[in-house]
Amino acid sequence: MPRPHSLMGQMLLAIAVALMLVQGLGAFFVYRAQREGYEASMLNASAFRLVMETRGPRALSRRHDGGPRVQLSGPPPKGYHLEYSTRSPVAPGETRDEEAEAGITRILADQEFPIREIVVVHRDVGRDRVARRNALERAAGYGLSREETQGLMRANLLVVGVRTDDSGNWIISRVRAPRAENVLITPILIQTIIIYVVIMGAVALILRRITRPLAALTRRLERFAATQDVDGQLAPSGPEDMQRLIVAHNAMESRIAALLDEKNVMLGAIGHDLKTPLAALRVRIESVTDDVERGRMATTIEDIVHTLDDILSLARVGRPSDPLERTELSALMFSVIEEYEDMGEPVEVGDTERVALELRPTWIRRALRNLIGNALRYGERARVSLSREDGRDGTTRAVILIEDDGPGIPGDSIDAMMNPFTRGDPSRNSATGGAGLGLALARAIADQHGGALKLSNRVSANGTIEGLTARLELPVG
Repeated sequence: MPRPHSLMGQMLLAIAVALMLVQGLGAFFVYRAQREGYEASMLNASAFRLVMETRGPRALSRRHDGGPRVQLSGPPPKGYHLEYSTRSPVAPGETRDEEAEAGITRILADQEFPIREIVVVHRDVGRDRVARRNALERAAGYGLSREETQGLMRANLLVVGVRTDDSGNWIISRVRAPRAENVLITPILIQTIIIYVVIMGAVALILRRITRPLAALTRRLERFAATQDVDGQLAPSGPEDMQRLIVAHNAMESRIAALLDEKNVMLGAIGHDLKTPLAALRVRIESVTDDVERGRMATTIEDIVHTLDDILSLARVGRPSDPLERTELSALMFSVIEEYEDMGEPVEVGDTERVALELRPTWIRRALRNLIGNALRYGERARVSLSREDGRDGTTRAVILIEDDGPGIPGDSIDAMMNPFTRGDPSRNSATGGAGLGLALARAIADQHGGALKLSNRVSANGTIEGLTARLELPVG
């Protein structure tokens, strides 16, 4: 069953709606035309009986209401005989069919039939005394069952009454036929169902042939975006256009993987080539007799080494070499907190839940160190908590909150603060922070695990900023 928001689901829904509208309009016009022809035939039959009755030679025949008798010479017309009455055929509560009245008036006028007044009504056979008596006689003559007789009583009856002068006498014609709805709607419904089955089945097969390789390509892209790992190539399938797209993707994926491998090799060489002279400088400064100057030089070298490590880590985070491990996140978080507690840093632990998930412990530990270190550097203290939250999309996430009591970040600068080499202190003073890579690295690690890093200011009731909250989200399962 295709999902409603998928390409196949959307296409099938659009085609189904369009087909329903077109078929509905077509069925409406066909039904209207057939119904008009159907009713015209009934009106013509009634008009024919009226003309034959009034223009044929008169003879004696008993009237249904006990008046003078009139009959036609020759064989009687098929169906119900005409009735002569002094009362209108319209019963109380019945609605006259004005459209049918206009139609039969035109037919009789073409035949120069005298009309003073004409009425047309529809009723069931069972509600008409003359038609009911004739139907019961026919049912008895043919030996119809009770159900068949009841069906006969529910048949549609067209009753036409004509008054030719001011005497008040009515000539009444009755024409019985099945209901138009039963005759016309059923074939249209059957036709619509057949069209739906054939067209929707053919479209579904075509879309499945297109969407199956497209879904495989999408999964391949999602995996490559998450791991940048190339494991063989996707076999071309589907229509020719889809096969060309898959071939082009395979070539692009191979090229990107080659570029990433080349980048890693280059970064590894840069790291090795820079750390070697830095280590030599660290040895050489030992010959400096001035302790203050020697300490400054050592600090500078350490800053360069740390910045280089952050740059190399940020470059490698997209293609990690260590595998995912099933890890108790709360235990990992406590181990990082203990490191700061051992150094006497004010780190508090809030509400914590036990959450186990697949992650890369080394990278998550690095992200937590960066976030807690920022909280201590700019906010004097850090409060860390861990909880499990269920999202609206049905997914479950582990959420780590790191709060501080610092000045926060201006609202228009929060997103920019997670870009590489961006710092809250523009002076680039190493005493107030590093090279501006801590938040960028933490966000990259969260993205690597399919999660997210969000920063927000904690605002008091009077609108002042009380601190900053870093929210690290990691998917569970």
